[in-house]
Amino acid sequence: MTGASRRVGIGSGVCVGLAADGWDVAFTYWRRYDQRMAWGSNDEDLEQTAEAIRAAGGRTASIEADLSQIDSIPRIFDEAEGALGPVTALVIGHCESVNSDLRSTTVESFDLHMAVNARAPWLLVREFATRYRGQFGQGRIVALTSDAATGNLPYGASKGALDRIVIAAAREFADLGVTANVINPGPTATGWITSEQAEIIAAETPLGRVGTAHDAAALVTFLCSDRGGWINGQLLHSDGGIHA
Repeated sequence: MTGASRRVGIGSGVCVGLAADGWDVAFTYWRRYDQRMAWGSNDEDLEQTAEAIRAAGGRTASIEADLSQIDSIPRIFDEAEGALGPVTALVIGHCESVNSDLRSTTVESFDLHMAVNARAPWLLVREFATRYRGQFGQGRIVALTSDAATGNLPYGASKGALDRIVIAAAREFADLGVTANVINPGPTATGWITSEQAEIIAAETPLGRVGTAHDAAALVTFLCSDRGGWINGQLLHSDGGIHA
């Protein structure tokens, strides 16, 4: 699982959900990203996630990685395999996300978003396929995406690229029997939503509330299970119907 530095985040929720479903879970984090965001970096979050994974029955390993750097990709797999054994599922949840529109986005920001949100997922997916030695039909790739666009050009554009990369894997990895799907969780309460925003989102959502990390984790866990093994090459909305 990439991008699980915050206990309230989707990544942490996915880690714990997978552990409860019988998985051992390695996860990545990047302190410097959190340090420059409004929520900041809290080392206790990492240990709380690890403790929750262990309490749910899984073994775990945490790996600090700057996913804008190409050489971080094989190292992540090396460390995960060294700690827990062969990797049979890849869940992509990390991101670079700094708001800017068509006119205010800098080339440097655009390139960084593309490196982290599109190039790194491609390299992760490719590395996973190169190393995969599991049973046919048992491998899993799941990525978390967004349909953000207006006022958030580099994030939205890079997430669009992510979608295509992962969906392509559903066909291109047919020889491995690896499924590949993308989830759009919609607005999710992970610490960035204000009370005013929450009221608006809840009013626009048919189910009348804001999504939680548990909501997203439930679908990831299902897709990674035998029960979800027939779902492949899909972009799934798990957002309470807000997109409808």
